[in-house]
Amino acid sequence: MTQQAPAIITKDLCRTFYSGHGFAFRRRSVKAVDGVGFAVQPGTTFGIVGESGSGKSTVARMLCGLERIDSGSAIVDGHDVSETLKSDPLGFRKTLQLVFQDPYAALNPYWKIGDLVGEGMRVHGLCPAGDRKVRVVDLLDQCGIPANAVDRYPHEFSGGQRQRICIARALAVQPKVLVLDEPVSALDVSIQAQILLLLQELQRELGLTYVFISHNLAVVEQICDRVAVMKTGRIVETGETEQVIHAPQHPYTQALIASTPIPEPRCRRMTEDTEQV
Repeated sequence: MTQQAPAIITKDLCRTFYSGHGFAFRRRSVKAVDGVGFAVQPGTTFGIVGESGSGKSTVARMLCGLERIDSGSAIVDGHDVSETLKSDPLGFRKTLQLVFQDPYAALNPYWKIGDLVGEGMRVHGLCPAGDRKVRVVDLLDQCGIPANAVDRYPHEFSGGQRQRICIARALAVQPKVLVLDEPVSALDVSIQAQILLLLQELQRELGLTYVFISHNLAVVEQICDRVAVMKTGRIVETGETEQVIHAPQHPYTQALIASTPIPEPRCRRMTEDTEQV
């Protein structure tokens, strides 16, 4: 059986930010991403975890073309991101879509839901104008939003519903890859579980490839097939999710897992007693 080519390949990705300018200030540099490389197989979910400032969201934005790649390369669906953004930006946007962290800020409050979800279809010419509303309704229904939402505005929906709408909008252009930048961190725990289940269902139905950015190891364990742990712009450990979380090798990964709160009080007491012994 022939193995499929990876949907995403990154090699030695680097991104440096500078602060200060001119003669009055000393120019300082911060390497947000430093030599990051990984591969993601089609139809799987690759997680990137780390504390705030580790560079994980910068990697996501580089994959989407929202941040410049200083050096290294990112290949998505066989096409170099930097080159494709110059030669065929619309084609690239159709291949890869981004779901943002904050569903409240991600939707234009002055547009109706039907226009928000259907805009991608219009721009890419994917659906005749007369059929667009039917397609939008089908997408919203697939994501758990009722048909009457097309004529309503974002402020009429809860955070979880807005994130479902954001997912429907991303799917409107029929992408192969979704980059999910902490898509459930702004939601209640019960709503988080619903959104994660929706993402898993959509992946099974549509064969999507996910890059899932998160700082929540419990969420990553639930949805990701493989995971990379980032610290100060570098990947310090990568592997199968179960192996990385339950048998971490790098001290930083061990510390990250140890700092994760245990929600069950009885388990927490048992852990504390064991440490004392």
